[in-house]
Amino acid sequence: MFSILFEQYNYAVVIILMMTGLYVVFASQNLIKKLVGLSIFQTSVFLLYITIGKVEGGQPPIVEAHGDDHASLEPVLVAAGNAKDAAGYAAGHSDVLYSNPLPHVLILTAIVVGVATLAIGLSLVVRIREVYGTIEEGDINALDYSYNLEGIEE
Repeated sequence: MFSILFEQYNYAVVIILMMTGLYVVFASQNLIKKLVGLSIFQTSVFLLYITIGKVEGGQPPIVEAHGDDHASLEPVLVAAGNAKDAAGYAAGHSDVLYSNPLPHVLILTAIVVGVATLAIGLSLVVRIREVYGTIEEGDINALDYSYNLEGIEE
């Protein structure tokens, strides 16, 4: 039981972070805490993709050319999950098994988008605080229900 957990500890960390972030988003009424929960959830997704993108025994796909012989330098790019197929392909075509860089590149892009989204969310929370005087979701809803569309108190 524990040996399986130690072998798959990355997935355990991902599940714990994912559930923690999801719980914070659903349980909290504070808008800042909701954004922090979304960031934790997003981080868990990043870790998941990085974990499944790792090829056991794979090296970075950096190939150096030696002279004019470019035919022997064909890189073997494989996705995670086909390690047996990749090993067979690598044995027939090259001495080295290369990891697929695509998951890592996509996660790098997702991190940049996530930081930009968090910045926009925080700026919206600042504006909401200026208008409503609070960042608690329950108080904001109560204020919204106390006014009609013209801004006249009912």
